[in-house]
Amino acid sequence: MKKIILSVFLVVAVTITMIGSKSVDPVRILVITGGHGYKTEQFNQMLNSLGFDVSWRIAEFPGAYEMFRNENRDQYDVLVFYHMWQTISDEQKEIFSDCIRSGKPVVALHHSICAFDEWPEYWNIIGGKYFHKPTTINGKEYPACSYIHDQHFRVKNVNPNHPVTRGIPDFDIFDETYKGYYVADDVTQLLTTDEPSSTPIIGWTKKYGKSRIVVLQSGHDVPTFENTYFRKLLKQSIIWVSQK
Repeated sequence: MKKIILSVFLVVAVTITMIGSKSVDPVRILVITGGHGYKTEQFNQMLNSLGFDVSWRIAEFPGAYEMFRNENRDQYDVLVFYHMWQTISDEQKEIFSDCIRSGKPVVALHHSICAFDEWPEYWNIIGGKYFHKPTTINGKEYPACSYIHDQHFRVKNVNPNHPVTRGIPDFDIFDETYKGYYVADDVTQLLTTDEPSSTPIIGWTKKYGKSRIVVLQSGHDVPTFENTYFRKLLKQSIIWVSQK
């Protein structure tokens, strides 16, 4: 009788263990690069640090345009922009914007807000734009923006209850700052800074069609790739935008 009871206990224990350890498919991110150099090895180390619940692959412009086509969209769950590409045809504009409008969410990092100088719809997608030349948008003229490398500054979490920024304290970062860029009025602010060489709003979220969008202005170089809080922001951004 004891052997029977022991056998039943073992079967139940194994079953509970199997249920508890049921694997969850990782969020598949497609990182879009091109048009700007970066420290590939250290950037990839940051992506690896996101853990087993996030998988990633790189697609570089101009070939990356093919991944926005309808037949390729089931290969990934989230787009992570880390490009500064400029050239785009009318057909590519339609495929690109439809991909995101139809439900492929985006996490946009750093110099990706400098991309597509001649395509205003991209500015609408991400809710912001760094201007390389004087530009008028919504009736307001913006001068060319500026940047400064290697700045120590404080990042302020102004929306601590948001899933992207939950558990993130105010923190220090060493990164490149951008000043004077456009941020849309309808974004939800997440991060700000008092650094004089930067536009105050440095992190936000918005919607574009069916997709959630998160923009993190930081992300220029290795110190940011290795920053614990930036890594946590990146992962929480990816997880949140992937949720329907």
